[in-house]
Amino acid sequence: MRVPLIQGAYTALSVIADAQRAVNLYPEKNPPDSLSPFTHYNAPGLIALGTAPNAPARGLYRANNDSLYYVAGNTLYYVDSGWRLNILGTIGTTNGIVSMADNGTTMVLVDGSSNGYQVALANNAFSPISSTTNAPPPIGGGVYAFYGATRVDMIDGFMLFNQPGTQNYYSTYDNEIVFDATWFAAKNGFSDLLATLIVSRRQIWLIGEKTAEIWFDAGGTTFPFQIMPGPFTQHGTNAPQSVAQINGTIFWLAQDQAGQNLVLRGEGYVARRISTHALEAEWVTYPTTADAESFCFQIEGHAIYQINFPTADKSWRWDENSELWHQVAWTDTNGVDHRHRAAVAAFAYNTNVVADWQTGQLYNLSLEAFDDAGTPMVFRRGYPHIMKDGRRVIYPGFVLDIQAATSRNTVVASPPKVLMRFSDDRGVTWSNPISKSLGATGQYLAQPKWWRNGMGRDRVFEVFGVVPGRIAINGAFLDPEPIPLAS
Repeated sequence: MRVPLIQGAYTALSVIADAQRAVNLYPEKNPPDSLSPFTHYNAPGLIALGTAPNAPARGLYRANNDSLYYVAGNTLYYVDSGWRLNILGTIGTTNGIVSMADNGTTMVLVDGSSNGYQVALANNAFSPISSTTNAPPPIGGGVYAFYGATRVDMIDGFMLFNQPGTQNYYSTYDNEIVFDATWFAAKNGFSDLLATLIVSRRQIWLIGEKTAEIWFDAGGTTFPFQIMPGPFTQHGTNAPQSVAQINGTIFWLAQDQAGQNLVLRGEGYVARRISTHALEAEWVTYPTTADAESFCFQIEGHAIYQINFPTADKSWRWDENSELWHQVAWTDTNGVDHRHRAAVAAFAYNTNVVADWQTGQLYNLSLEAFDDAGTPMVFRRGYPHIMKDGRRVIYPGFVLDIQAATSRNTVVASPPKVLMRFSDDRGVTWSNPISKSLGATGQYLAQPKWWRNGMGRDRVFEVFGVVPGRIAINGAFLDPEPIPLAS
């Protein structure tokens, strides 16, 4: 009896529905003629790059000149291709995500305060934004006004900023980092405050606390942008740092006048819910979700949205390709899972670069890394309920359909182990785990088997372990299938 894995992480509100965990494993959809609809592979690990600044990571940005800029603590760095941190200057805050954007000649940085900073890309000269350097020309009677922002983005040569605590957003002049008090507009589709903004496909999404609307460059002379007639979303956010995009698709943790804690995906001019009831039930247990932070990355064709919940100490990933969720975690020496080490990300120097929320260490996020910079990565996969018409049955054998330690340039000195445990109360309590060998390097057909698994009425199996190499899990076999007891 084949037991395929066709779902991502899904631990339902009630264990009677489902109790499947998927930790540090991502699902990849197989061709229609494959024996299994999905195969689960181990999530990318971390390889340390350079020296840690010993300050929390706050922002990574690859500029149009292909240089990498990094904020850790209150320090802005230029990171060269040798992963050396070159100090450019300091900013006035020490925590919270920062935002960066550039127009090809100047990079601008905002940190949620009333201040802003700029870097000349030609020579990396750093300076604060001020009336001395960023005032409009006196001809025309312009009045300097910079209000700070939590996010900066770029469209058609203009840099856009949200004005914190208001409905307003404002912009620079075309391709010039100057600020005029008259160059602003207000989110006006609803009376909620503007939480953040983001540009996608040359459209400006103004995401408020309860609603969102789309603006575009209409070419106006006094202010270039205007609201797009028609499109409007009845969802905003109370977690501005949860907004991210990849491939022109926007994601955010949403709230509206009826509730909160949905993850939405902006599709064209509408927003579609992609979170599941199971995840929404999980998130409502967190002390807060307003501190959610996110980033996107692409790896081997998988477009990933990662959302971190710092207070709750949890991290989740949505895979655009499989349209399934999985959890990612790092495990401490006491065996306790914590949120993923990565707080921010950028693709630079042909590397998926992420930075540590605690130490600021830069990492290469790589599918050829099988631990978190030396810390073992524990994978975990739960299986769906296995029963036989509600009757008490015998479970003779559980065979894991897995291929292990077969990745490029990987040789395992001793056969790694995988552990299996099971629950007969639908995932509330568990048996003691039993370990089996995954086979030595090159033993591609090794399949761990657990015999004489006792009896039950509704069983849930779970496998977990640490493997220093690539793994692939298709599912499992019950060999033979559950045998009903004699009546």
